[in-house]
Amino acid sequence: MRSRFEAYQRHDRDWLLATWHPSTRPRALDLDADAEWRKLQIVDVVRGSVSDDEGVVEVRASYRSADHAGVLHERSRFVRVDGRWVYLDGTHPDSD
Repeated sequence: MRSRFEAYQRHDRDWLLATWHPSTRPRALDLDADAEWRKLQIVDVVRGSVSDDEGVVEVRASYRSADHAGVLHERSRFVRVDGRWVYLDGTHPDSD
């Protein structure tokens, strides 16, 4: 999760796509060039240890863009593929 946050900070599409599960990975990724990702807070972690093949990381990531600031709150699911953790999908607890 931290490497993906850093990739958003650097606007590194290649890393984001490489760490995205093939079944849910978009063909292209349009990143807001004005977005400045500022802080990552890990809220909760469920599984995801060395012996697990899946896990959940709940995060709050703060950002600022040209027209506003905000916080992305997501429960992200990760799975292990060929020994590497990849992002599967996420839900947004605040949007219920």
